[in-house]
Amino acid sequence: MDETSRLEQHIEDIRLVSPQLAEAVQNLRRLIFVVAQTAAVPVTEEIKYGGILFSTTQPFCGIFAYQQHVSLEFTAGASLKDKHGLLEGKGKFRRHIKFFSNTDVSNETLQKQLTDYINQALKFTL
Repeated sequence: MDETSRLEQHIEDIRLVSPQLAEAVQNLRRLIFVVAQTAAVPVTEEIKYGGILFSTTQPFCGIFAYQQHVSLEFTAGASLKDKHGLLEGKGKFRRHIKFFSNTDVSNETLQKQLTDYINQALKFTL
């Protein structure tokens, strides 16, 4: 199975558990690609570690779906400036933001804040 098929199957599996969370995953994917395209940074995605991992020259973030929420996880999250106060986690490197519905992801203010975090994460890979 090629990577595109694996991605489609992964999202369909999420949709079977929660259509709302599958939509959140799709909207987060779109946002990551829009931010990367605006920054003129080529980004790839692959199924890895049970989620969707996004990379440039190295991984910078991932989307992981759980039963009750979706998590946008930043590889170097501890190094990001958290001026919006959204990052969670106390690990040495990673930080994450949880979404409990697609409505959370669709919020215009939140999308602007996420754009800031994604841009910061991209800079760590360049």
